[in-house]
Amino acid sequence: MESNGHYFEQEPSSVQREGSVQLSLPDFSATFTTASNVFSWRKLDSGTKFLLLNVPSPETMPRNALDLGCGYGPIAAVLEHRFPNTKIWGIDVNERAIELARNNTRRSETVICRPDEVPADVTFDLILSNPPIRIGKGELKKLLAMWLGRLHNSGSAYFVINKNLGADSIQKWLESESWMTNRLKSLKGYRLLEVKHHV
Repeated sequence: MESNGHYFEQEPSSVQREGSVQLSLPDFSATFTTASNVFSWRKLDSGTKFLLLNVPSPETMPRNALDLGCGYGPIAAVLEHRFPNTKIWGIDVNERAIELARNNTRRSETVICRPDEVPADVTFDLILSNPPIRIGKGELKKLLAMWLGRLHNSGSAYFVINKNLGADSIQKWLESESWMTNRLKSLKGYRLLEVKHHV
């Protein structure tokens, strides 16, 4: 994150500096074009990689999958690869990130857009996110509540959050909001949380 701007700004005012990031997973490799004032633009965030390495495969093919807070699009790109028959959505408030993610994803039917551009009737069978913790806990809770509200009854959401940035309190809050929440794995302070509707 740059000192003269934040990755969650809608229109970063800083001069744009370009970069690239390499992602290498057992099933997928790519180089992404990045830019300043977009989250983790110099190096893939270790939480994002932890999420992509450890998120379980759904039992059935998702109809719609969401990359919540897509940044320059690494999660959306992996979703495209893993679920070729799924419609992939990536949302962000940062216009610079949206442009980059559109260029870093490959399928014409993938939708990268602002949150308010997602049609109200779209629900998601799968949500993946390394959520923007630094927007503040109150705003983060509103964000998670909004998009979990779009989770299909049989769907699953997976969030990676660092313990030092409030992962355990977020898990307790989700449980208090009647979400079935499981910590699937922990590594170097990161928690991988699975969130589902109670059956």
